[in-house]
Amino acid sequence: MVHKFALFLLIWSCSTLAADILMATQGGTKSHKIPFWELARGLIARGHNITFLNGFPADFNIEGLHEVTPAGLVEYIHNYTNWDLLGLRMAGEMPIKPWDGLRYAFESCDAMLSDAETKELTNRSFDLAILDGAFPECFLGLMYQFKIPFMYINTVGFYTGSLSTAGNPVSYAITPNFYSRFTDTMSLYERAINTAMQIGQNLMHMYVMRRTHLVLREHLGAHIPHPYDISRNVSFILQNGHAILSYNRAFNPNVAEVACIHCKPAKKLPRNLEDFVSASGVSGFIYVSMGSSVKAANMPEALRHMLVKTFARLPYHVLWKYEGSSADFKDLTSNVKLLRWLPQQDILGHPKLRAFVTHGGLLSMFETVYHGVPVVTMPVFCDHDVNSAKAEVDGYAIKLDLQTLSTNQLYKAIMKVIHDPRYKNAARYRQKLLLDQRSTALETAIYWTEYVLRHKGAYHLQAPSRNMTWWQYYLLDVAVIYLILLYGLILLLKRIDFRSKKLRSLHLLMSASYSEVKTKSKKM
Repeated sequence: MVHKFALFLLIWSCSTLAADILMATQGGTKSHKIPFWELARGLIARGHNITFLNGFPADFNIEGLHEVTPAGLVEYIHNYTNWDLLGLRMAGEMPIKPWDGLRYAFESCDAMLSDAETKELTNRSFDLAILDGAFPECFLGLMYQFKIPFMYINTVGFYTGSLSTAGNPVSYAITPNFYSRFTDTMSLYERAINTAMQIGQNLMHMYVMRRTHLVLREHLGAHIPHPYDISRNVSFILQNGHAILSYNRAFNPNVAEVACIHCKPAKKLPRNLEDFVSASGVSGFIYVSMGSSVKAANMPEALRHMLVKTFARLPYHVLWKYEGSSADFKDLTSNVKLLRWLPQQDILGHPKLRAFVTHGGLLSMFETVYHGVPVVTMPVFCDHDVNSAKAEVDGYAIKLDLQTLSTNQLYKAIMKVIHDPRYKNAARYRQKLLLDQRSTALETAIYWTEYVLRHKGAYHLQAPSRNMTWWQYYLLDVAVIYLILLYGLILLLKRIDFRSKKLRSLHLLMSASYSEVKTKSKKM
């Protein structure tokens, strides 16, 4: 009877807490979906109803999750990202040109809001929204329409724009720009460059937001405020970072770090993969993947040949995530196995894995620490460089440059991270620090999501600085007032000094005149 009553209470508490939650990401790569998936699973288990708006059709079904993928947004992202990012990086060019980086936000916004599925979604009601902090601005117009509290999952851990508009302190002196190759310890020159990058990025973002605002007004009405004005009202931010993996940061009460929310212990590999890695014997194997954002099948022939030549020299088996066909290779050796998809975390947690060769994507770098694996990175674009720079500083990675990469260089880097115990030890040390937390990232994210629901937006956690301009926040207006007062004080002192000098001169003149008169009177 007691057990039945306890079960009834549990069901009743879940039903009273159950909420309709809208999740949304406008991210241009599928990796943006992964933190949302994990949080959705956790919230669904708590009785919540989740609708997930994104630009990538579902590859699998999550029970209880309703995914909405507007065809217009899906098509736009597919056309936008169909580039040879690797080839451009090897040629020393920017993989994404400045204009392409600028236009994405407002063009994808227009594609999404023009779609019938999105318009249908606007007729529904929700209790809370959880948006991607990397590109939240288009969805903010919908939030204004829904009149509901909203949160962010800041999927790009080194991106500080969403934090900054919410009033969180972001110092350019110790916060490397997520497009840079810097760490949090910068020289005077690097701090100057980093500051210029941050300011330049902010100015470009202002232009993008002006264009995005025009799109929002066109689709949702002229009454929609500017995205910056709406963004200041964010209830809570789940930051995809952690002091162990990214950098120590000062966060306001409405920010919680949830790095590795998607990380989980390795499961047994499928039979075909287990047979392959078992055949490697005591030597073990290495894993190669350029993630979901970089299409390995689009790589230049020169890089493909370089990788094949390097892997042929290795005394290890190689599992390689490659989206193309094995027909692309003429000289692939028997120690290499190509597959379009691989269970990455199950591979990273395998006891026979010796090293991970990757592009340096944020989630991949988190996973390599979670599973304690040394890594060789070949950054391509966006935050890959800054992620790799942090991993190299922490001692568990070697960072290579695609522009100058050679077969010999790649071979030596792989062999070094495997045979130099410092890399493995550093990875295991970071792993130990990451796992030593009082609650998991998922438990933390669920707690704060339900906290916002319980307290109707939890607006009491918001920082007053969110409503201040940058010159007010950094007290530049106060500095101007003090400079004016100081200037006035100096003028006043000069005036007093001038009058004092004038009085002294008059006094001396009168004294001289008196002495002269006195002298004349004595003579008379």
